[in-house]
Amino acid sequence: MRQKLILIGASAFALLLVVVLYRGFGTDPHAVPFHMAGRQAPPFKMKRLDNGQEVSFASLAGKPVVINFWATWCGPCKLEHPVLQWGAQKYAGRAEFVGIVFEDTEENTRQFLKENGGVFPQLFDPKSTTAVDYGVSGVPETYFINKQGVIVGKYANPIDPGTLDRRLAEIL
Repeated sequence: MRQKLILIGASAFALLLVVVLYRGFGTDPHAVPFHMAGRQAPPFKMKRLDNGQEVSFASLAGKPVVINFWATWCGPCKLEHPVLQWGAQKYAGRAEFVGIVFEDTEENTRQFLKENGGVFPQLFDPKSTTAVDYGVSGVPETYFINKQGVIVGKYANPIDPGTLDRRLAEIL
């Protein structure tokens, strides 16, 4: 009788574990749920690293926007940098690309951009307040915002050209 109860308990536990694992994993391993989906993008105002001019989210109003949060110490960020450069050039005039550097130094970032190029505005988030407002949990994270200013999606990993094209199709 005792063995039967242990077997029933173990079976119930195994079934529960299967259900939890099944519900816990989606079909896209890069999809990260976040509370900002479908909400207005938080406003920001930061200076560009190349010329010191202020850029605000309000200045991007009416255009689809791609915001990439990154840092120079982040290996995956370095891998995706050429993809974002390519995307900014491919979609020039149709979508605005903005890089937001946080948890880093201006000097490191300027050196990285000098060595690797920067075809779209790179902003510096000195106290990570904008990253917090957007719910950034790590880098790289790329946000896709439609022309109404609503966050349509987020990609939390180094982005590849195919994914960038698909995600941009959602906001264009």
